[in-house]
Amino acid sequence: MRTIRTAARAFIIHEEKLLTIKMRDHSGVFYILPGGGQNHGETLKEALIRECFEEIGTQVAVGEFLYVREYIGRNHEFRVAHKAFHQVEHVFRCSLPDPDQVKPGSELDKKQIGVEWLPIANIQKHRLLPKVLKEKITPQGVEGLIPYLGDVN
Repeated sequence: MRTIRTAARAFIIHEEKLLTIKMRDHSGVFYILPGGGQNHGETLKEALIRECFEEIGTQVAVGEFLYVREYIGRNHEFRVAHKAFHQVEHVFRCSLPDPDQVKPGSELDKKQIGVEWLPIANIQKHRLLPKVLKEKITPQGVEGLIPYLGDVN
């Protein structure tokens, strides 16, 4: 039986820049929000704090819930590698006690090659996933997102 993975991600803006995880695979460089899979017995907030510490090397303060995004791998560009992958991501607005402490953490994702602040003013130039975010990001956060985005990448 295949399972659905639950995950939590952090939406962090500081000085009009979005904090992202820089990834690379056979298709090139792309960016995602920090965070990852929830472990059994762990709340989404606990998972987000742990995952961010592992990926960006610092603590985060978890704020308001922003949206849910599903990712059904067989429906998107990574369908060959992700054909059996289904994840439901819960995205929260977060802040950093000290933004200068951001650095690659101790347990990077397999394809993670860094941590990068992307300037919102030119976010369209970057391959940010899910793509729908690029249209909704403002220097203050996100606008016009519905709470359930559906199956998007």
